[in-house]
Amino acid sequence: MAAALPMISAESGLSRYLAEIRRFPMLEPQEEYMLAKSWREHGDRDAAHRLVTSHLRLVAKIAMGYRGYGLPIGEVISEGNVGLMQAVKRFEPEKGFRLATYAMWWIRASIQEYVLRSWSLVKMGTTANQKKLFFNLRKAKSQISALEEGDLRPEQVATIATKLGVTQQDVIDMNRRMSGDASLNAPLRQEGEGEWQDWLVDDSSSQEALLVDREESDNRLAALRSALGVLNDRERRIFEARRLADEPVTLEQLSEEFSISRERVRQIEVRAFEKVQAAVRAGVARLETIAPVKPQIEERPGA
Repeated sequence: MAAALPMISAESGLSRYLAEIRRFPMLEPQEEYMLAKSWREHGDRDAAHRLVTSHLRLVAKIAMGYRGYGLPIGEVISEGNVGLMQAVKRFEPEKGFRLATYAMWWIRASIQEYVLRSWSLVKMGTTANQKKLFFNLRKAKSQISALEEGDLRPEQVATIATKLGVTQQDVIDMNRRMSGDASLNAPLRQEGEGEWQDWLVDDSSSQEALLVDREESDNRLAALRSALGVLNDRERRIFEARRLADEPVTLEQLSEEFSISRERVRQIEVRAFEKVQAAVRAGVARLETIAPVKPQIEERPGA
């Protein structure tokens, strides 16, 4: 915040970046508390910078868990750093918990938003369970030793669907989408000739349809970002921890964090969801009103 953060470049690479951020010392609890107070009460940017740099290793550790999505690790880490800075801005040391505990949810939320935006697989209209499926499918497959490529067996689909709380069709569809990062130049069979791309059929949507989908997705993402602004800090923390995190925080943990009852946490979560939902609808309607005229497409049931 007071000075530039280290960055991953083509010249330095990941290993050099990791070595560089290890030079920043970890903070003792009392030192972290005093720095956070100095930043919060006096706007001490040097204190904020020390809080951020002392937690860059936490960002890198969390970011490494998202390497399997085929995105540049430097960009994933950068997005995580943005989440970390947001956490530092909102951190209240008087609550009694460490910055790392609070920041990890902001870091994950920032990275996940980048992943979803980059993959364009999960629309803003999908449920929290479907987003959980997106970020946990690989882990779930590994736990049941479903390591082979291609469609899952029926019993594997049923196991994963039950574990993650989604429908079996959701599991099948997401597995097929996420299998798309395999190389098209891979041979069909180990001993045979020919590649997967030889069997591809161009059934892609028209450029007009793709443009409409992209604009719709951008509108919904912009509306979501704007909608989060209607929440106060406590509502946003609870909403993101319960609805956007890949491993939602329990009501018990949040009740301890905010020194309120579990039922009160649940009420705040429901109210925050309703506020965000209303704000998203209003934002999408506003954006579509001012957007350029687009080709007419048939509205999907339930949209």
